[in-house]
Amino acid sequence: MKLENNQIKEDELERVEEAVFVIDMINGFVKFGPLAAPSIMRVVPFQQEILEESENKPNSINVFGDDEHGNNAREFLAYGPHANNKEEIKVISELERYKASGLEFKKNCTNLMLAPGVIQLLEKLKNLKKVYIMGCLSEVCVSRFTYTINEYFDQTNRDVEVCVYANGIDTYDAPDHNADEVTNEVLKKMESEEKEAEKKGANRIKVLRRKRKINKKGDGIYE
Repeated sequence: MKLENNQIKEDELERVEEAVFVIDMINGFVKFGPLAAPSIMRVVPFQQEILEESENKPNSINVFGDDEHGNNAREFLAYGPHANNKEEIKVISELERYKASGLEFKKNCTNLMLAPGVIQLLEKLKNLKKVYIMGCLSEVCVSRFTYTINEYFDQTNRDVEVCVYANGIDTYDAPDHNADEVTNEVLKKMESEEKEAEKKGANRIKVLRRKRKINKKGDGIYE
């Protein structure tokens, strides 16, 4: 559903059964800045399609979780300065329109669950059944949020399915940090844990892989 002014009304809260979370798809991680990795743009077309689907569902919302730091952020000791100016903290232009009709939360650490307002939102979404996750970086912000939100549902005894789109997450590429290998390791770990959980009848994190089809017009469609 499309939200007005980045706000969700009481009657809309009751309708939400699905939420698509997009982690750190901002200029500072994708387009420019000390931690930017332009190769992450390759997952954006897939993200756009998922966000479009969500926007057109009456029971789904899009939620963006993005870094925003002051100049003396404690996190800089580990990662160096980043996302501390008005251009770097903006959601990339290709996804901006989906953010404009969804929700956005700002975080000062790698884990979106600790951002002000996130847990409060989840508490209000009484009818939530599924959470879908996309974004970057696969092994840091995406992974930490995924595991934490799943543990939150354990803690609160809520039967909410947590899903990660394999086609919708990515990380930076460097000589000693192969983006595909790192992301695949993250996904393999999640899938391995899911298989073990299934043996016990438990419900753990699910990895969703959707293959791209090409229709007669040459447009990409995901199964």
